[in-house]
Amino acid sequence: MKFASTESYVASDDLALAVNAAVRLERPLLVKGEPGTGKTELARQVAGALGLPLIEWHVKSTTKAQQGLYEYDAVSRLRDSQLGEARVHDVRNYIRKGKLWQAFEAEGRVVLLIDEIDKADIEFPNDLLQELDRMEFHVYETGETIRAKARPVVIITSNNEKELPDAFLRRCFFHYIRFPDPETLAAIVRVHFPDIKDRLLTAALTQFYEIREVPGLKKKPSTSEVLDWLRLLLAEDLAPEDLRKDAKGALPRLHGALLKNEQDVQLFERLAFMARGQR
Repeated sequence: MKFASTESYVASDDLALAVNAAVRLERPLLVKGEPGTGKTELARQVAGALGLPLIEWHVKSTTKAQQGLYEYDAVSRLRDSQLGEARVHDVRNYIRKGKLWQAFEAEGRVVLLIDEIDKADIEFPNDLLQELDRMEFHVYETGETIRAKARPVVIITSNNEKELPDAFLRRCFFHYIRFPDPETLAAIVRVHFPDIKDRLLTAALTQFYEIREVPGLKKKPSTSEVLDWLRLLLAEDLAPEDLRKDAKGALPRLHGALLKNEQDVQLFERLAFMARGQR
């Protein structure tokens, strides 16, 4: 089965091609793009479309690669030994399996999501090179080698906050999710709001793209944010005319769903002030 757009996810032809190529090549798919463009959701949709279980590993700034393999709780073992616990004699009782271990030991193929890999230390990707390449790793405490029973479909996301090592990039199939054009974004909106009126959709998306193109904007609103904005517009039962009541450059209606920092709010306030001065 090949991946394509689903009932709840609009995938471009290039994105579907990248997913299917990575699956065929049995290489990790590295997906980059602006925050909010559906990178994490892609893994969930791929798992659903291919009928495979999904294992999610959400990376944080403190995450270490070893945690994806396993963690050995030496402190608990020491405490149990002091208490005379019988379980202390089996070191396996103190090994916590990581997400890679869970994916490797699964009876069938799974989708493994490594989400926002660029949040971690720069050495994080390099520390996973061999495990992702050979699909095995060694557990030093038990002397065993864990090998993947079935090679998982690995999807790795990045918000492009830092450069990834060349050695890591060589082992991945790469795809950059470009921000959708108006036609694609309209299709995405209709997946979530099938009953939205054409006039409101056109007016909202026109204003949305105008906002994204404002020079000096610190954070451009994303796909997820326009969906939140439209949900509010529909809840307030606003008409297309309601979006254009103020002077050009004024704060958009319900702007808190689109503008996420004070610098951008102040930018629009200055534009509104300048527009009023030119009237």
